[in-house]
Amino acid sequence: MPYFLLSLAACFWGGNYVVGHLLVAHADPIILSAARWIFTALLLSALYIKQIRAQWPMMKKAGGTIIFLALCGQVLFPLTLYIGLQYTSSLNAAIYLSTTPALVLLINKLIFKEKISTQNIAGVVLSSLGVVWLVMQGDLLHLDTLKNLNRGDIWTMGSAASWAVYCAFLRMKPRNVGGNAFVAVSAIFGALVLLPVLAISLMKTGLPDWAAYTTPGFLSGLLYLVVFPSWLSYLLWNKGIAVIGATRGEIYSHLIPLSGGLFSVMFLHVTLHSYHLVSTVLILCGIALCSRATQRKVVKDERAEGKVQI
Repeated sequence: MPYFLLSLAACFWGGNYVVGHLLVAHADPIILSAARWIFTALLLSALYIKQIRAQWPMMKKAGGTIIFLALCGQVLFPLTLYIGLQYTSSLNAAIYLSTTPALVLLINKLIFKEKISTQNIAGVVLSSLGVVWLVMQGDLLHLDTLKNLNRGDIWTMGSAASWAVYCAFLRMKPRNVGGNAFVAVSAIFGALVLLPVLAISLMKTGLPDWAAYTTPGFLSGLLYLVVFPSWLSYLLWNKGIAVIGATRGEIYSHLIPLSGGLFSVMFLHVTLHSYHLVSTVLILCGIALCSRATQRKVVKDERAEGKVQI
């Protein structure tokens, strides 16, 4: 059951790429991000108000950590993603997200001083080569290919980087702060940060045609973003991780870009090129190397602590 919950959560997050790509074709990405987190904050506040009140003293002590994580996970990650999806395909954006495990590994090495094995280094190199292959569209010898790299690719790379920072620093979340209250407060903070950003954007660009934001298509898409990737994904993910642990559950995060890419081909009719496939294979091989090295390290540590019988 926990494996199903984790897979479902990852697929909901993967759907965010397709729905987001559809919505930003007719909606401003800043308005979309603000609307997503405002409605999510209202929903989660109503559902988890008792837990928020009970755990508020503990969350106040860890206020700096929660604010930092909310900035990365609830503000920068979706905002840069939706901006990027205006100019690049959801398939490209999903593949860029595939580099998150390698980026997390580098952050753990540079910031948290974790040891990186040769196998992990090989994984990072393979994943990085996969991204380069995608950016260069399979033509590494001709730098003219970089002319096709648009700002959408840059924004979605930034989105993947912000998600990697969020995942890496999530370890700093106090254990005595429950997942539901943490997600709810993060959503509230994200909405509060995006409100002035939205106000500044509207002052610069003027009021949009609000009729585009009241169509059944936009409202149903926004409902998906609020209910599935913003709420249920976190709920199901936390329940699955609670059963099998973060180390074993981490591998399921790789389903996010895979499902996002698959949904892009299925529902957006995105053209699948050979360099997409080569890039995906390189990134998956790199992820597999990193994952196997991490699993071996955990088993070794558990044996040393006497938690695993040999």
